[in-house]
Amino acid sequence: MIVTNCSHCVRSQREMSRDVSNSKEELPQTFTVKYLGSREAKGLWGIKHTRGPVDSLVSAAKTPGATPLPMMSLTVTSEGCTLYSPTSNLLRRPFPIEVISYGVQDLLYTRVFSMIVVRDAGDPRNPFECHGFVCESRQSARRLTYCLAAAFQEYSRRVRAAGLGAPRRDRVWDPPKFAIDLRTPEEIEAEMRTDSEA
Repeated sequence: MIVTNCSHCVRSQREMSRDVSNSKEELPQTFTVKYLGSREAKGLWGIKHTRGPVDSLVSAAKTPGATPLPMMSLTVTSEGCTLYSPTSNLLRRPFPIEVISYGVQDLLYTRVFSMIVVRDAGDPRNPFECHGFVCESRQSARRLTYCLAAAFQEYSRRVRAAGLGAPRRDRVWDPPKFAIDLRTPEEIEAEMRTDSEA
């Protein structure tokens, strides 16, 4: 399932609310992760835009002689995600909900959660960056995905309450679009097989 607030969404807000509510994920939640790093992504959302970056990040982490990935904490709140070292306040990286466009549990590396972030600085032709995190378990990666979905849902409520959901002609700016893929890795893989057979 893909959760999104964009006008061309594939799932309705009602379906999103039901699925996220059924997950019973309360915010905030903190996850112990190993931060894989980030790579440029080619698009705003979709597993096709996380596949290459995740493969590259995992490959770099598995390279003989690579620096071991440090244990980090990733806290998800209704305001976004914050990556930090539990032993030092020096290493802290915020990801405001407004800049996160997509999140998914990887279908090949099921302990990996990745998200696409829209950068303010950098190449204006390709402002997308994919961040990867190795979770403690497959279930932890799944819970992290549901927590981000709950954060997106809360953000969507705030945007609507602020009147930013008005028709495009009445707005000065468009609120950011985001998506979260809540399908299991098996469901994503089955759909990709079906698409490639067509």
